[in-house]
Amino acid sequence: MTPKEGEKSALDSGSPCLEHGCVDCCLETEMPLTRVDMRRITREGFRLNDFAIKVGAEWRLRNSSGHCFFLSGGLCRIYSHRPEGCRLYPLVYNEDTGKSTMDDLCPHRREFETEKEDVASLIRLIRRLEKEAEKEGKHPLKPGD
Repeated sequence: MTPKEGEKSALDSGSPCLEHGCVDCCLETEMPLTRVDMRRITREGFRLNDFAIKVGAEWRLRNSSGHCFFLSGGLCRIYSHRPEGCRLYPLVYNEDTGKSTMDDLCPHRREFETEKEDVASLIRLIRRLEKEAEKEGKHPLKPGD
């Protein structure tokens, strides 16, 4: 459902992105992936090596020709199964201030509404990614896993 003029959209709705045909966040993405994200996506028939790349101890969405592997024809091929970080975007964590904020790179950030639960979800995601990166150093996930 599209919000009325002046109303804001829930973060996970993606409404402003769809309305404006915006895919800026999908270009040269560095979106981190949790193990849950990777399992959810591989269950859809995609191979880990095709959509993910390991950078240090962190797994991220792979870029293909300068954009997210899943971006096709201006739309996400796995929208209902997309990573948690994509669901929360444009809400990001600013390491300099130690606070969550709307990403300045998102041209439609002012059209999203952020709830307390969104911020809590972002914090949980960051903690999970940190734990997984630590675990990855001890027990690496292999592309066949």
